[in-house]
Amino acid sequence: MNPLKSPRAAAAGAASPAPGVASGAGQHLTSGLGHVVRPDAIDVSHGPILYLEDVTVSFDGFRALNALSLSIDAGELRCMIGPNGAGKTTMMDVITGKTRAQSGKVFLGQTLDLRRLDEAAIARAGVGRKFQKPTVFEQHPVWENLELAMKSDKRWFAALRARLDAPAQARIEEVLETIRLEDAAYRLAGELSHGQKQRLEIGMLLMQQPQLLLLDEPAAGITDDETMELARLLNSLRGQCSMMVVEHDMDFVAALAGETGRVTVMAEGAVLAEGTLDQVKRDERVIESYLGR
Repeated sequence: MNPLKSPRAAAAGAASPAPGVASGAGQHLTSGLGHVVRPDAIDVSHGPILYLEDVTVSFDGFRALNALSLSIDAGELRCMIGPNGAGKTTMMDVITGKTRAQSGKVFLGQTLDLRRLDEAAIARAGVGRKFQKPTVFEQHPVWENLELAMKSDKRWFAALRARLDAPAQARIEEVLETIRLEDAAYRLAGELSHGQKQRLEIGMLLMQQPQLLLLDEPAAGITDDETMELARLLNSLRGQCSMMVVEHDMDFVAALAGETGRVTVMAEGAVLAEGTLDQVKRDERVIESYLGR
């Protein structure tokens, strides 16, 4: 595993303003190297978009995360595998602010300390999360699901006056094409197959224009054909956002990782191994703790 590069936290670890939490309009942040960072942008000038160092979480004496250190590069699609109870979901809970780490560092880019922000602020900063079970508005058409998920002013008085303009319509059509649900645009979401609902929920997250997507076992419970369709979708998103995919389906992992993508194996709340899929599959520790012989 390559040494991790620690983010340069400004002013003794003070977090920079997040989008929606930032200070006055027009203000810019300047790094020590002299480049200018917009307050609504994540600083990935050193490569990683996500950085965890020595993160520890304990529940009633049980260490769900045990000095976990991990780095995800901007634009990367990282697959995370490991046995049940390895700490993968707890890690995502920490990243999104649902669970607070007792110790360690959790940074989005170089300057945004996620341990200082609540769940809503982290979502506004550009982190989207998909849970294993899809959450869609089943009594609404697919199109309306995407419209409801759109990044906009959700206050009631703004919603009353809101009208779907041409750019918003174009964005919905673009996402429908991306998730391959154009033909189902006016069907109720509740009528979709499980795999289609998974893709719809990813589309709803895309409407938020995330910089980092966290997906927890998205291939669980779907057919082989739907699994490969989902892999095609996620591979098509490369370059649009960074992704962390927790998964047990090794065929799905292989479709995402390919020959060169990095795969991280977790066990007992820490990183057990990291490398290409072929490398981790041949690692004796991984064979012993997870894959079996």
